[in-house]
Amino acid sequence: MNASASLPPVSSAPPRDLTRIRAVVAALLFLPAAAVAGVLTLASERASRCVTYGEQCASGLPGWLFGWGAGLGVVALVVALAAPAVRIRRVALAVQLLAECAALLVIVSHA
Repeated sequence: MNASASLPPVSSAPPRDLTRIRAVVAALLFLPAAAVAGVLTLASERASRCVTYGEQCASGLPGWLFGWGAGLGVVALVVALAAPAVRIRRVALAVQLLAECAALLVIVSHA
């Protein structure tokens, strides 16, 4: 008499989607990254000569590119937080990261 009760099948929980958390973390880290990029840019010799003497001032990338990069990053953040589908949130997170990198590139390019 070896009767044992059968255990119910173990159902694994669906994997958690951390896209929303990653989008918020990326948005929060953008501000310190922009500050660090600005300090690194001002620490260069060319930028210090530009600020001090008005010589060797480079135009860098256009300023509208920073505006579009930052704006697109905010829109992508909102989509990543509000979209119901996981795939849309992941694409929005990728767009957000690329837009933030473009905005940081504009800051660094002014050196």
